[in-house]
Amino acid sequence: MTNLLAAMPPDPTLYATPFFVVTLIAEALLLRRWKGARGHPYELRDASASLAMGLGSLAVIGAWNVVSFAVYAWLNTFRLCSIPPSPLGWIAVMVAWDFAYYWDHRFSHEIRLFWAAHVNHHSSRAYNLSTALRQPWTALQTTLFVAPLALLGFSAEMLYLAWGFNLIYQYWVHTEVVGRLGPLEWVLNTPSHHRVHHGANPQYLDKNYGGILILWDRLFGTFAPEIEPPVYGLTKNIDTYNPLRIAFHEWIALARDMAGAASLGEALRYALARPGWAPARDRTAN
Repeated sequence: MTNLLAAMPPDPTLYATPFFVVTLIAEALLLRRWKGARGHPYELRDASASLAMGLGSLAVIGAWNVVSFAVYAWLNTFRLCSIPPSPLGWIAVMVAWDFAYYWDHRFSHEIRLFWAAHVNHHSSRAYNLSTALRQPWTALQTTLFVAPLALLGFSAEMLYLAWGFNLIYQYWVHTEVVGRLGPLEWVLNTPSHHRVHHGANPQYLDKNYGGILILWDRLFGTFAPEIEPPVYGLTKNIDTYNPLRIAFHEWIALARDMAGAASLGEALRYALARPGWAPARDRTAN
């Protein structure tokens, strides 16, 4: 374990923390002066809940990253080739990681078991830089989506750093202060694209999953442009600032549905079907 921890690179997000703090405060002051952006006031209670979620994620996911690093390092012993940390190697790992992230993120919306971990990130009815801090505590499946990259030839160190760089990039797209960015909108995930992703508007649901690149959404049919103002939050909002409820409300609901299922198959459908799935008898009753 000591050797493993010594081999892990420093977490890039820790070095970015001063930038997070300064820009979060600057945006909050700006939005309060503007009385919010696009008609959305800055809610300190919501921002505080997001900060608490971020601190919780820092502890839980930080510990899980040790497990992930160990898995990648073990898989490296079976890798097909060895991709060096050259400039081209870093470009390749960032693109590969973003591709894996797209599918991880997409399945986190399409499979309720994964949605239970991810839903907290969408539970805020505000949209500002503090929303970026509302990170999951239980999104452990990412390791499964990234594991093939370790077998392909990317080192555990490169994969760990790519995770951090990808997460840092996604911080700045959580804002209403930045409008559209011209030609960059065709290639990159931008605040405009990510506002769509956080919108509960029917035409925005399950769109724009990309982390750094929006190209994946354009390629796989999940892209939607920002046309009408997004309505942020969930289709059924939970109306709480309690971090524990934010983190675990969907897990509790999932457990309740599975416990009340009529069969094992039905219980598995609750876990593995899309969020909102219910047996025919319940849909008829509603």
